[in-house]
Amino acid sequence: MRRYLGEQAGDVIELESGKRIGTHRGLWFHTIGQRKGLGFGGGPWFVVKKDVAQNILYVSHGYDPATAYKKEFPLHDFHFLTEGITSLPQHVTFKIRHTPEYHPATIEPLSDGRYMVHSEKSIHGVAPGQFCVVYDERHHRCYGSGEIAL
Repeated sequence: MRRYLGEQAGDVIELESGKRIGTHRGLWFHTIGQRKGLGFGGGPWFVVKKDVAQNILYVSHGYDPATAYKKEFPLHDFHFLTEGITSLPQHVTFKIRHTPEYHPATIEPLSDGRYMVHSEKSIHGVAPGQFCVVYDERHHRCYGSGEIAL
C-alpha cells in the first residue's frame, strides 16, 4: 500500500471524548475493528470510524460503541454478477467484510441508481468503502456487489 499510495498523516481522535491521541500515516492502512498495530499507549484501542474527507481516524477503548453498528446503509456502483439478472428482489441476504455470516435484509432501489440496504439486525463494522455482496434469501445465488457509501 505504501508503495502505491504513499502516506498521508492525519489525526487520531478518541471517539467518546474528542481528544486527539496521536497521528496515523494514512487511513488506508487501517480497518474498522482493527486492534493490532495501532501503537498508542493507554489501550487497548480499536478503530471504530474513519472520516475520509477530514483524514481523521477515530478509535475507542470499546470494540462495540453504538456508532460502530449500522442497520441501514446505501450502496453505490452496484454490479450485477449473475447473468440475466438486472434487478434485485426485495428480500435478500448480504455479507460485508470477511465475516462468514449472511445477514437477512430488504433492498430498496433509490431514484439515483443506488440501493438502500435495510438489515434486520444492526451490523458491526459497516464502513464507507467496504463492499457489500448481495445474495438470494437462502444465499445460494450471488446477485452482485456494491460499495458502501455512508
